[in-house]
Amino acid sequence: MEDLMAKSYRDLEVYKLAYELSMKIHHMSLKLAKYELYEEGSQIRRSSKGVASCIVEEYGRRKYKNDFVRFLVYA
Repeated sequence: MEDLMAKSYRDLEVYKLAYELSMKIHHMSLKLAKYELYEEGSQIRRSSKGVASCIVEEYGRRKYKNDFVRFLVYA
């Protein structure tokens, strides 16, 4: 629960992990075969950032604990 008192979403451990993983996935997707690089690679890169984006979006709603926790579960 102490994460709910963080000053910024960047202080949340879950955000740090999500961001780190999204960057690793992004870099790995750039190594796909040329025929997969554009369509599938693009989708992989966009979706890999979705979890961190949800956390950022819902951090603003942190005063509504149930909404915040629900969005973290979705993420």
